[in-house]
Amino acid sequence: MYIVGLTGGIASGKSTAAQTLRALGAPVMDADALSRALTAPGGVALPALRNHFGDAVFTGEALNRPALAARVFADAHERAALESILHPLIFAALDERLAELALQGAPAAVVEMPLLFETGYDARVDEVWLTCLPLGTQRLRLMRRDALTGPQADARIASQWPQEAKAARAHVHIDTSGAPDDTAAQVQAAWRAVIHKTHAAAP
Repeated sequence: MYIVGLTGGIASGKSTAAQTLRALGAPVMDADALSRALTAPGGVALPALRNHFGDAVFTGEALNRPALAARVFADAHERAALESILHPLIFAALDERLAELALQGAPAAVVEMPLLFETGYDARVDEVWLTCLPLGTQRLRLMRRDALTGPQADARIASQWPQEAKAARAHVHIDTSGAPDDTAAQVQAAWRAVIHKTHAAAP
C-alpha cells in the first residue's frame, strides 16, 4: 500500500487538504485526532501525563489542555517529554490502522501529521505532501483561529521545523495561501497522481 504523509506548519491548511482527500474517498488517518483520543477522559496516555506533569495540568480526571499547552510551548524540555509519551502511542495506533487498510486492499492511504519530519515519521511514508503559505499569513490565521496573541502564535510556530526545511524534503508542495478551491484543485491533482502510480505498479 502506498502511503502519503500530509504535513505542514500549524494553521497552514492541512485540515482543508485532508477534507478534500476524504471527499475524494481517500482513507485519511489524523494523528492529532489520535492524540486527542489518547488524552480524552479515560485515555491511555493520561496516567503517564499525570505522572510527569502533575495535577496542575488536570481538572479533576480530565486533562486541562490549555494548561498543558501553555507549559509545553514555554519549555522545550517539557514539550519533548510530552512527545516522548504521546508519539509511540500514536505510531502504534497508526500502524494498526494502516495494516487493516492494507488487508482490505486499499491501494493508498494518507497520514495527516503536523510533526511528520520532527518525529521521523517521514521515513515510514512513500511521499510527503506539504501545505505551505507565507509566514505572515500563517501567523494571522493562527491568531484568529485560536484567539492567540502574537507572541503566543510565534511560540507555536517556532516549536515546529521552519517551513523552508520541510519544503526541501517534501515531494509535493500545496500552496494554501489562496482560496479553498485553489487548495482543493491542487490536492485533487496530487491524489490523482498517487492513484495513477498505484495502478501502474499493480501486477
